[in-house]
Amino acid sequence: MNKHPSANLDHMTDATLKSYEALEGMHRIGHAFLPSRSGIVEILDLSRQLLFPGYFGSKGLTQENIRFHVGSLINKLGVLLAEQINHCLCTDRQCPDCEDHSPCKQESHRMAQEFLTRIPKIREVLALDAQAAFDGDPAAKSIAEIVYCYPGYYAVTVHRIAHELLLLGVPLMPRIMSEHAHSLTGCDIHPGATIGRSFFIDHATGVVIGETSKIGENVKIYQGVTLGALSFPKDERGRVIKGLQRHPTIEDNVTIYANATILGGDRVVGKGSTIGGNTFVTETIPQDSFVMQGESKLEVKSKRKK
Repeated sequence: MNKHPSANLDHMTDATLKSYEALEGMHRIGHAFLPSRSGIVEILDLSRQLLFPGYFGSKGLTQENIRFHVGSLINKLGVLLAEQINHCLCTDRQCPDCEDHSPCKQESHRMAQEFLTRIPKIREVLALDAQAAFDGDPAAKSIAEIVYCYPGYYAVTVHRIAHELLLLGVPLMPRIMSEHAHSLTGCDIHPGATIGRSFFIDHATGVVIGETSKIGENVKIYQGVTLGALSFPKDERGRVIKGLQRHPTIEDNVTIYANATILGGDRVVGKGSTIGGNTFVTETIPQDSFVMQGESKLEVKSKRKK
């Protein structure tokens, strides 16, 4: 005879609770609220409305209503940003609870206000990125097409936002933003990567740019490019040492073609160099170099029987 359903329920509940006790890092019982992923995605959406007025959100903007629109948008974004930054700070610091006048609340408002003052600077850099995409892609018909349609440009836009928040000291939120862009575009840019002006990712899919990558100005990369780590130095306990440069430096005016892989924190690709497709680079490349795979021969055979 089967046991009463409530007996099975009690057994399953007890077993699950025991797993909570055994694996403490896998739950947040009794901890401060985590930030809202949907709230952070909304922050990205509002930021893009502010960065690209008329493209996203309200479309009927005129010289008569633009001031009211921008003021309203800044206010809404500031409130939501401060709220989510507060949750990020409390999560990072493991605060049991944050009161209205707590240090986390005060700091979150300061960070949100500082981010909003950086919007004009972010717009300037994104304008150069859009121009680089237009100049670098023969298929591009207009700047509007790039801003509105290009997945690589979306990934770069999110990175510019996330990187500024990281520089301000906001924990967790920049990574949530970058992983959201990753899920939409297939382009994985760590918010810690330093990227210069006039940056263009063509096609975007499969691109990986690691946390400590340093990219100069006027750099163009294609789909499938990886800027990764060659090795991970460990301490005496066998744990990966944090904070070291693990990813390569790409200097100004470099082009990296599809599926190239460049690895190592002390590797530098010199100014003006071109890295050919499907190459695997683990050494420093001098300035004005062309890197390609060794000569190989493509064999083509007829499918028809002779």
